Amino acid sequence: MHSKTQNLVGGFPDAVLNSQSVFRTLMDCMARPGTVGSVAPTVAPPAPLGIAAGAVMLTLCDNDTPVWLSPDLTKSGTTAWLSFHCGAPLTREKAEARFAFLEAGAAVPPFSLFAAGSQEYPDRSTTLVIEVTALSGGRPLNLTGPGIRDVATITPMGLPEPFLHQWIGNRALFPRGIDAVLTAGRELLCLPRTTKITPLEA
Repeated sequence: MHSKTQNLVGGFPDAVLNSQSVFRTLMDCMARPGTVGSVAPTVAPPAPLGIAAGAVMLTLCDNDTPVWLSPDLTKSGTTAWLSFHCGAPLTREKAEARFAFLEAGAAVPPFSLFAAGSQEYPDRSTTLVIEVTALSGGRPLNLTGPGIRDVATITPMGLPEPFLHQWIGNRALFPRGIDAVLTAGRELLCLPRTTKITPLEA
């Protein structure tokens, strides 16, 4: 298939119903940090953008949401796919982005470069969508905070090395700060800024 044609396919078969389904999954996972949700609708974003990340993009991005893409995603068919299916403007300025997408293995920029919102409007912040190798099989991490009964444990594989250190500073900004969505294949989990992440001792 011609690369230009690939940019026009792979979206939701039913844009309204499918986006509603993914939105409900996202909201459930955001309300219960650490809960793994699965993307049911068929979606085929261009590599290296993953299925769940592509579904999140189709659901949340529109012409009012500037999007920042990692360098490799910018060089791929993702830019044209995003433009065709979402109409969302790309921005090179991380602080202008409402959503930022990074493929698996991409270096995570300092969180301080993204919008953290303001005291008056903490929702005017960037949500990071980070693809990892898998949402299981990695180093155990304990989650505590709102939406979590006692403790939740996640084991993402391929979480970028600086992420945990940066997350400590991010929580200190509350009510400001960024939120994160980890994706792998069809699965996703959400980490709102209120969530405390503690690595388990080996």
